[in-house]
Amino acid sequence: MNTAVCRMLGIDFPLLAFSHCRDVVAAVTNAGGFGVFGASALAPEVLDRELSWIDGHTGGKPYGVDVLVPGKVVGAGMSRVEIAALVPEEQRTFVISLLADRGVVAPGAASDAVRVGSAVAALGSASRNEDLLEVAFAHPIRLIANALGPPPPSMLERARAAGVPVAALVGTRKHAERQVAAGVDILVAQGGEAGGHCGEVSTIVLVPEVVDAAAALAGGGPPVPVLAAGGIVDGRQMAAALALGASGVWTGSVWLTTEEAETPPATKAKMLAAGSDDTVRSTSRTGKPSRQLRSAWTDAWSAPDAPAALPMPLQSILAEPALRKVDQIASSGHAGATELSTYWVGQGVGMLQSVKPVRRVVAELMEDLAASIERLGAITAG
Repeated sequence: MNTAVCRMLGIDFPLLAFSHCRDVVAAVTNAGGFGVFGASALAPEVLDRELSWIDGHTGGKPYGVDVLVPGKVVGAGMSRVEIAALVPEEQRTFVISLLADRGVVAPGAASDAVRVGSAVAALGSASRNEDLLEVAFAHPIRLIANALGPPPPSMLERARAAGVPVAALVGTRKHAERQVAAGVDILVAQGGEAGGHCGEVSTIVLVPEVVDAAAALAGGGPPVPVLAAGGIVDGRQMAAALALGASGVWTGSVWLTTEEAETPPATKAKMLAAGSDDTVRSTSRTGKPSRQLRSAWTDAWSAPDAPAALPMPLQSILAEPALRKVDQIASSGHAGATELSTYWVGQGVGMLQSVKPVRRVVAELMEDLAASIERLGAITAG
């Protein structure tokens, strides 16, 4: 195919696949798509190791990196231990009780897990993940993406120097206008159906709005290309996105149930059994609304007597150690842990019915897209 994004990234099929799993990223890239590695939850030395692995398994084919660099975080400039100490006792006690009520751990053990894990789980947030940018640009990446707000000048400057396009996610037309003004190269119009951080506007409404905004701001030149995101898990939806003016698609949830995905087994099973109405936008994992699989964890945090979710990165510092422990215990079939287990996933989860290898998913997307275009051609010809 020949879209603006294809030309910009040097690919033949405008399918971008976001994943925290290096195996998925490499497999999508090798199958003809463009893998994007989610790096924000990694320490710099771990990211370097993961990207080196991808470099060695993609044979020079292009891939990208997504690094969440928020414009403002609580505790900026503080050490990781100092940031962990900012988590209030009320929220810690709430998590301890939630884990203990489901028999995941004894109250004392839960307290230790939350406290010890918190200091480690701050990750790169103390430096706003600037250290991760250093690592990313040391590898032959072909795209850098930022998922929250306009990318900081440091990201744009480094990307320009390296000749790497910058992508940014947007959830409204106003967001798109700010991103274009900031100088991004690709807009990812992510509708409310999407897993992870998302707004409330649906993909089918948002994409043409963002496409029109990009065209209006182009001043007669080529507009910033737009990728459609949110609920897209098959080729029919990809065809719809192209019909709406998108230059390709940004996908995530469809890879969570693949053979290569590192999704915890209990969570993967819950996803395969889930319907499109089994997800919820919740602040319970990061402090910002993000769509995830509904579970006893998300229900507890939305209850009337629940404490307020904390601002970034404090909620993640609190939640991630607890949820990692939940996943570990759920893998053994523990009922209480399985009830609590959750992960970011979009409403397209209702269309995911079986575990498949990544290569087959990419092939089916290609085949379904071609069939959809042919069907539309037959309608217009008739």
